[in-house]
Amino acid sequence: MTALVLLLGGTVLNSYAQDKLRQPDLQTADSYFFDPTREVKAKEPYAFGVEWRIDLGFTQANERSKNSSFPDMYLHGGKLGFTVDFLLPIHFSLQTGLYYGLTFGKNEQHYRSLDVETVQTEYVRHKVTEHTLYIPVRAYYTQKLAKKWRMLFFAGPQFQISLAQPDKVTPNLSEPMIEFAEANQIRYTDYDRVADNQLYRFNVQLGLGGGFEWDRLRLTAGYDFGLNNLVRDKRASYQHMWSWGWFVHFGIRIGKDRATIVAEKTQFE
Repeated sequence: MTALVLLLGGTVLNSYAQDKLRQPDLQTADSYFFDPTREVKAKEPYAFGVEWRIDLGFTQANERSKNSSFPDMYLHGGKLGFTVDFLLPIHFSLQTGLYYGLTFGKNEQHYRSLDVETVQTEYVRHKVTEHTLYIPVRAYYTQKLAKKWRMLFFAGPQFQISLAQPDKVTPNLSEPMIEFAEANQIRYTDYDRVADNQLYRFNVQLGLGGGFEWDRLRLTAGYDFGLNNLVRDKRASYQHMWSWGWFVHFGIRIGKDRATIVAEKTQFE
C-alpha cells in the first residue's frame, strides 16, 4: 500500500513539473529551454566569386566650359566593353572593367565682324570625333526584389583616357578676321585637340547611379561628374573645361551568378 502511494505521488509530481516547464513565462529570451515555435533568422551564406558581363551603352558628354577657347559642346555616342564584379558580403560587390567609346559633337565659335562692329556674321564651325577608353571602379549594392528581379545602386570614380579628338574645322571668316586669328593663335583649320596639346588626355570623374537585373540581364543608368580641368593650352588662368555626362548601359552576364556560387559553396559544407 505504501509503495502504491509513493508511485502515485511521483507520477503527480512529474506531471506537474512538465506542466510548469510548458508555461510561456519560462520560454523567454533568457530561458535555457528551446522553443520550437520561435522563428530564428538564418544567417545569410556567403561565398567569394566573380561575375563577368558584356556591356553596350549610350552616353552623352557635356563639355562645360568657362571662358575657354570653346563654347559648351555635347558629345553623343556609344560604348562597348566588359565588366567584372568581385562579390563581397551582405549584397555588396566591387566592379571594374574597360570600355571603348566613340562620340560625336559640334559647335560654332562666333566672332564680331571687324568691318561692321555691331553685327556677328563670322564663325568657325567645329565637328569633333572623340575616341575614349573608360575604366570604372564602382561599389555596388544589390537587393533582391522578387524571384530573379534585383535592384541595385552604385557609386565610385571613373578614369577616362582620350585616345584622339580630331576636329574638322569649317571657317567662315573674312580676310581681316583670318589675320586676327593667326595673330592670336585661334585655330581655323583641322587638328586634333589632344595630340596638339589643347586639351588634357586624362580625366577623372565621380559617378552615381542605379538599375535593375533580371536573371542574366542588367540595365543601369547614371551620371559622371568631371573633377579636373581639361584645358591644357591656357591663354589665361580663368580658362576651364569639365567633361560631365550621363549614360545608359545594357549588360548580359556570362557564367555563374551570386546565387549559384553561394549554393555550390554551401552544398558541400
